[in-house]
Amino acid sequence: MADEPKPPLGAEAAETTDAAKAAETPPAAADKPDAAAAPKPPAAATPLGAEATNKGQVAKAAAPAPAAKPLGAEAAPKPPAAKAAAPAAGAAKAAPAAGAAAPKPAAHAPPAAAPPGGPTDPPPPADKTAPAFIASLQAAVADSVKHVSYWVGDWTIVVPVEHLMAAVKHLRDAPDALFDFCSDVTATDWPPRKEGRFDVIYCLFSTRLRHRIRVKVIAAENQPVPSVTGVWPAADWLEREVYDMFGVNFTGHPDRRRILMPEDWQGFPERKDYPLEGPGELLMENPLDWLKLRQAREEADIE
Repeated sequence: MADEPKPPLGAEAAETTDAAKAAETPPAAADKPDAAAAPKPPAAATPLGAEATNKGQVAKAAAPAPAAKPLGAEAAPKPPAAKAAAPAAGAAKAAPAAGAAAPKPAAHAPPAAAPPGGPTDPPPPADKTAPAFIASLQAAVADSVKHVSYWVGDWTIVVPVEHLMAAVKHLRDAPDALFDFCSDVTATDWPPRKEGRFDVIYCLFSTRLRHRIRVKVIAAENQPVPSVTGVWPAADWLEREVYDMFGVNFTGHPDRRRILMPEDWQGFPERKDYPLEGPGELLMENPLDWLKLRQAREEADIE
């Protein structure tokens, strides 16, 4: 038998390889009963720790982003919701039922304060002894001292109008008094007081004995008050000012006329019932209008 020709070198290995590939090739799709039963390719191997990292990233991506807070919101305290809700609940309970008439508030208007009836003129304390000149005045002029008062280190005596001249002359000439200087004359107005509307106050000082006293006289609105200019000439302009501002009816004054207000001024500005803007035609916003009116009247008198 003749020998068959042998395949060239390497051909046998090539055929063996092709046969192995053909054996490993899967059957056609038509030969498979179900295409879905085909095995899935294996997943790529995950390195150690990568699985936990991937899950965390997925969870973060799925979580909603927090809302942006305004500047300084973290430092601001949170309102107490429970406490805020409590007053609202109490207000709801206190609210009247729908359709019910609201209760009227009780009237608690304070009563109008009565106008002051006059100064208190406190008496001297128990540890204070009245000066000797007050006792000598009471002995020299009967019923000349109606009341003795002590306040802020000064003595005050209330003298009836009918004994005023006799009392001041004694205080000027008595050796234990020697009040040779009338430093001031003023007045206060107490319209509701029935005893007398005005307090006329004389402030006296002794330049030799260095002591003081206030002499007070209570006078009605038109009651005559004798002038003390004959005892202390310095009281001249002081009494004119009291007459100009209060209208005290000084009698026996050498020149009783206004000293601050015009001579034809209406009323007395320091009285408590005097209008704040002036009476009658003096109720003008511009003082120049009043001056023009006065000048016109003077020119009319000259013509």
